[in-house]
Amino acid sequence: MALVVICGQFCSGKSKAELCLADALKDTESKPTIRIIDETSFHLDRNQGCADMPAEKNLRVVRSEVDRSLSRDNIIIVDSLISVKGYRYEGRGEALYEDKIFEDLARFERPDIMNRWDSPLFEQWPFKDGIEKSSPAILDAVLYLTKRVDSKAKDVKNLQPTIATQTAWVSEANSLYEIDRATQVVINAIVEAQSQSIGVLVNGINLGEGLPKINISRTIGLLELCRLRRTFIKLTGQSRSGPPPPFDAVSAKRMFVDYLNRELETA
Repeated sequence: MALVVICGQFCSGKSKAELCLADALKDTESKPTIRIIDETSFHLDRNQGCADMPAEKNLRVVRSEVDRSLSRDNIIIVDSLISVKGYRYEGRGEALYEDKIFEDLARFERPDIMNRWDSPLFEQWPFKDGIEKSSPAILDAVLYLTKRVDSKAKDVKNLQPTIATQTAWVSEANSLYEIDRATQVVINAIVEAQSQSIGVLVNGINLGEGLPKINISRTIGLLELCRLRRTFIKLTGQSRSGPPPPFDAVSAKRMFVDYLNRELETA
């Protein structure tokens, strides 16, 4: 997935640069899918579309189309709505605008490579270098874009999902029931083992094959065990950065025993 934003002053050759970039990308071996999005593709009138605030809102259809078009295997080139207020308004020539509209839109905030949203930045100087498929900036952009498309994950590190970006789990209907029942079985096993060994310290309580032993170094009351159980159930249901909640009794018991061993060791 790649999003190329073309920005610059009026009549600076942005449209020609985007066409040269698209042609250069089509000549590469990877043959990526390329789409250019601008106002003209949606039949938006330049003067009426920017005359006032309510009419200007209609231009948001371009941004919505960009959001819908982005995918893993295509390259989107945006030549529209590139202004200082979230977009950067641009046009193809002063003659296509009324004087009042042009003066209102002729404002440009130069991209800064130090900004995350402006990086990587490829600068093209039309009046010095011209605009051709062989221009240095276009060649650098093609090299960068095709490297990401061809190698996919070879030179690009996959970002680890965070709480904000991780997909929410699809919990099963019996997930909470299994956790509740499994933790209660563990609590009952601890209480029973302590009641059968009155006056003797119990350690290494076995819950069955494939499950870790419960290591306790002191007598634990029922109230403390219930508090730990409630905390575990709450943390398991709320956490989104760790492993998904268990959907079977064995996994729930194993997670609860590990939690008890950690908590009781530090207590």
